[in-house]
Amino acid sequence: MAKKEKHVRPSWDEYFMEVSKAVAKRATCDRGKSGCVIVKDKQILATGYVGSPVGQPHCDDVGHLMETTKHADGVERQHCVRTIHAEQNSIVQAAKNGTSVHGATMYVKMEPCAVCARMIVNAGIKRVICENKYHAAQETRKIFKMAGVKLQTMSKKIEEYTNQ
Repeated sequence: MAKKEKHVRPSWDEYFMEVSKAVAKRATCDRGKSGCVIVKDKQILATGYVGSPVGQPHCDDVGHLMETTKHADGVERQHCVRTIHAEQNSIVQAAKNGTSVHGATMYVKMEPCAVCARMIVNAGIKRVICENKYHAAQETRKIFKMAGVKLQTMSKKIEEYTNQ
């Protein structure tokens, strides 16, 4: 008789990161395909994914709405502005439902952008767990450090967007 392999339960961080990957399957912009889960006391408070505002057209249906942004470091980058980031959608979902995220942990695909980082700080989220690093997260790291938000990445992989 073959020896049965022992089931290894995932850690809470691994578990909630897997939930964020399931949420990401609803994303409507192929550039992001990111999901987000906000958790407190091992309970899911809110989820969000990259997508257009309610009733607005989706990138997957009508294409991207690209804008060129010149950053403080002088680098110009292309961004799709049709959609809302997963982090933003999860915070907005919590607010819409009257759920406080103060003191919570956020699980997301990659380090948040600087705008999302500011929202995370103001929402009172204290810990952000990312699957991957983000190539343009230098400002985010500074914002989190100054605000005392703990930032952790589960891998050393760096997510990069091409200017398409």
